Amino acid sequence: MICLVSVLTESHPEPPVRSDEDRDGGFVPVERIAGDVSRGLLLICDHASNRLPDRYGTLGLPADELERHIGYDIGVEGVTRRLAAMLGVPAVMTRYSRLLIDPNRGVEDPTLVMRVSDGTVVPGNAAIDEAEIAYRKARFYAPYEDAVCDAIGEGVAIGRPPALLSIHSFTPIWRGMERPWHVGVLWDRDGRLAQPMIAGFQRDGRLVVGDNEPYTGELVGDTMNRHGTAKGLAHALIEIRQDLIADEAGIAEWAERLAGTVEPLLALPGLNDILPAANGTTGQGDGS
Repeated sequence: MICLVSVLTESHPEPPVRSDEDRDGGFVPVERIAGDVSRGLLLICDHASNRLPDRYGTLGLPADELERHIGYDIGVEGVTRRLAAMLGVPAVMTRYSRLLIDPNRGVEDPTLVMRVSDGTVVPGNAAIDEAEIAYRKARFYAPYEDAVCDAIGEGVAIGRPPALLSIHSFTPIWRGMERPWHVGVLWDRDGRLAQPMIAGFQRDGRLVVGDNEPYTGELVGDTMNRHGTAKGLAHALIEIRQDLIADEAGIAEWAERLAGTVEPLLALPGLNDILPAANGTTGQGDGS
């Protein structure tokens, strides 16, 4: 399914340029995890992986740079897999590094392909031309976009338009500043999922909870804007501090915490209604 004008709204952005040329045969850019569509929740993981197709090598970086937050969101793949299994819901995840192309950006965003990330020059992107950007949009960005659209469409088809929960993580220190939050919930105009999630986390007095921290959820063109705000679907983006999910014990703990917080919310009245689409927000979304 090509994600063109959505069945939910006519305000979906123009899709990226497509190409029949494939220079990276065998590389699978997206993974879908099966689940019960009737539960009315879809998990999305934009920065699950730091993989790169063979011909890109390490984009000219030392290999250990790809293990940092600039290469992917540390811990989120494991959290997403566990949470999908615990809740019995479907999920869509990327299988490529955000340094190749960032699916959590609009197709015209200047940070779609990062030439410098957190002070690190990315040699394989530094001199990138428009033809290569168009190829990456077609070969990597578009299949992920289509998979999210397909998963949403499956819920719509059975009368259960899904609420969207996007799983991210953030670095504990950014530009020399320690970040106090354990978890943050990002959202824009629709608080149906985000506000009850924030309240649920706040009931645990041990947690420092961010409301649109450490970033704002108001970024035109990002995944939640494209698929949530612009389609009238309930949505929230969660940011977990990376040191808390850097190992299997932390991943298991936070998946369990998320499951306990989200499970009761699936019965909220109106969570699976389609509201009038909204767009035109501005702001700066997640960085790392």
